[in-house]
Amino acid sequence: MTLLRVSIAARAPAAMAQTLARILGGEALPFPPCPGAWIAFARDDGGTAVEVYPAGTRVTKGPDAVAFQGGPPRRAASATHLTVASPLAATEIETLADTAGWTARPCERGPFACIEVWTGEGLLIEVLDAAMLSDYRDGMAAANWRAMYGTEE
Repeated sequence: MTLLRVSIAARAPAAMAQTLARILGGEALPFPPCPGAWIAFARDDGGTAVEVYPAGTRVTKGPDAVAFQGGPPRRAASATHLTVASPLAATEIETLADTAGWTARPCERGPFACIEVWTGEGLLIEVLDAAMLSDYRDGMAAANWRAMYGTEE
């Protein structure tokens, strides 16, 4: 399975999508199906994208297809986070995050290392440079997880 697309909410969707697109080495564009939304595309990797909806947007089952409804923004922390691969070096990722006013710090997750990026929206994005991605792909497998944490099959 490959995760291709995910949606998140932000108070400033264009700014969030533009920074994410830079991290992903791609580009950000408006997302017309949802008024005020933007989409950040990764660079030439087969369709990976992050849709960024205005804070408070709810995705609902419309009569024929997905529908978007506005509402008050949620202010509580969320369990949602993303892990993305970037064509940039770790120092470039940290610089982009800093420029956006976000917090970035190198972290060790056990089976892989990452740059832990906290957006101004309180969203956690784990960003992997090429070396980190290689370790991630080697380490993030069910068998390795069982061995590391002693869990049963």
